[in-house]
Amino acid sequence: MKKVKFGIIGMGNMGSGHLSYFYDGKIANGVVSAIADVKAARLEAAKKNYPGEYKCYSSGEELIDNADVDAVVIAVPHYDHPPLAIRALKRGLNVICEKPAGVYTKQVKEMNAVAEKSKGLFTMMYNQRTNPLYIKMHELVAGGELGEIRRVNWIITNWFRTQFYYDSGSWRATWKGEGGGVLMNQCPHQLDLLQWICGMMPSKVRAFCHFGKWHDIETEDDVTAYLEFSNGATGAFVTTTADSPGTNRFEVLCSRGKVVCEKDELQVYRLNEDLQEFLMSANAGFAQPKYTEETIKQGGNNPQHVGILNNFANAVLGTEPLYVDGREGLKCVELIDSMLLSSWTDKTVSLPIDDDEYYGELKKRIDSSRLKDTNDILIDNSMSFGGTK
Repeated sequence: MKKVKFGIIGMGNMGSGHLSYFYDGKIANGVVSAIADVKAARLEAAKKNYPGEYKCYSSGEELIDNADVDAVVIAVPHYDHPPLAIRALKRGLNVICEKPAGVYTKQVKEMNAVAEKSKGLFTMMYNQRTNPLYIKMHELVAGGELGEIRRVNWIITNWFRTQFYYDSGSWRATWKGEGGGVLMNQCPHQLDLLQWICGMMPSKVRAFCHFGKWHDIETEDDVTAYLEFSNGATGAFVTTTADSPGTNRFEVLCSRGKVVCEKDELQVYRLNEDLQEFLMSANAGFAQPKYTEETIKQGGNNPQHVGILNNFANAVLGTEPLYVDGREGLKCVELIDSMLLSSWTDKTVSLPIDDDEYYGELKKRIDSSRLKDTNDILIDNSMSFGGTK
């Protein structure tokens, strides 16, 4: 196999963006041999904007069953991620799934079970894991250099979206079409990074989600969540699509220091001694432990989507290891579901969550949900923070 033959399912904002990377020659060992979309107009737009020698299919299922491909990129509305991934994996195809892995944990677990038995490779499009700053945070925190985690805080409110944005797609911010709002659409990258960098999942979540607080939508557009971890650490996660100017500050305090990511740089504080030992042994009421401070600015290669696509092609060819195990997508979905379930039930939720309880609550909202009567509009993703939806 000289180059991996890709099929891209979904020619909306993300799928057409992925097609452009291949068209521009940015994927060294991959080529697009097929694309699919349920809307003929999108296929026509793709052929016009990115002409190539690929076949067009009217559905993802048709592409998976008939196209000459080694791998598929799934870039369709969220509920369809697991069914299409399962279909492809059962055929032995290699699969890249856009975030989130799914809408509810039960369907993601079914997908993961198939992935474990499949001959195909499976990855998530967690392109933020290619960011050098987050890689360094992962090394510092999960690697143990800063000691044991005591507190985690992330305020990510620079996701500002207008009503026009939500009206650009009939499925957007509806329970039936998207399965969630800011948590399900904008925040999967942050929630994935939170657990990846910390090296652990929360054990309890208490969240306050506000549904259609600032926009005319069904789903959440303002969230504040409190987190507890099994080692005694606590945390907070705050997000919205209605703040401007917004903030993106990720802070992890550990027993031997602290790291803060904000404005494309890391501030790393390294304590000269263990924080708890100093706290208990100091002989002055206002004493402070001594520390050193380092600033690490954004630099180096930050390939994002292109990096994940190139890694996946190379992994299929056996020339490098797969960067992200697709089964890790479950963790992000579980965090999202736990926050929504906590708000719906007005209680603290223990993780792992009850899959059936969550789906039962979601189903109530799906049954009363209505897709909007609007013509879908492709939006320029270059205006989106981090290149996400």
